[in-house]
Amino acid sequence: MTDTAPITLLLVDDQPLLRMGFRLILEGEDDLQIAGVASDGAEAVRLVEELNPDVVLMDVRMPVLDGIEATRAITASGSCSRVIILTTFDVDEYAFAGLQAGASAFLLKDAAPSDLINAVRVVASGDAVVAPRVTQRLLETYVRGAAARPAPAAPAPDPLLAGLTPREREMLEAMAEGLSNAEIAHRYFLSEATVKTHVRRILTKLHLRDRVQAVVYAYETGLVVPSNPDY
Repeated sequence: MTDTAPITLLLVDDQPLLRMGFRLILEGEDDLQIAGVASDGAEAVRLVEELNPDVVLMDVRMPVLDGIEATRAITASGSCSRVIILTTFDVDEYAFAGLQAGASAFLLKDAAPSDLINAVRVVASGDAVVAPRVTQRLLETYVRGAAARPAPAAPAPDPLLAGLTPREREMLEAMAEGLSNAEIAHRYFLSEATVKTHVRRILTKLHLRDRVQAVVYAYETGLVVPSNPDY
């Protein structure tokens, strides 16, 4: 199918049948390769260090070490492996915690095989948010929940934000809206290549792993505050 190296994966789930199902789906693709499997978070952390997979499919609820803490340990280690959190519901209480812990995306366990395959490829590329509609719903739920709580003291401005140009701040705000590179290019009359360059610079300046982390960052720092009650 391609001359490039295959995308390597680590499957992490405490249910053998689910691991087998994911393996059967993913191994049918020429550009995907299963590097290993794990049945709990602690084993996942160890295998990431040993195998350095491109993408980790990470269940949340597991014995020994859950998927959130395992994701946090993997990202804190400086690993280049990208994590996709597997959830049962699209507004799972753990899903946003997973993104905060450093996951690049989350995916429903009952997703269609084509969606699973596409998600792995997209996350491996680091180029886009997986399942924008579902991710947007999660962010909306998180923001509404935060708005319902007593307002905390305003967070101190992140000095890294000062390093962004006005155009880069616009790009970051657009990413936080869930816009794709093509939609951002259309809004600001830019080429997609130019938008991609801006995105790379933003991630580098803010020390972020990917677009999803940029979206989480925009909300957590207060750069984006939804004003539309329907948002």
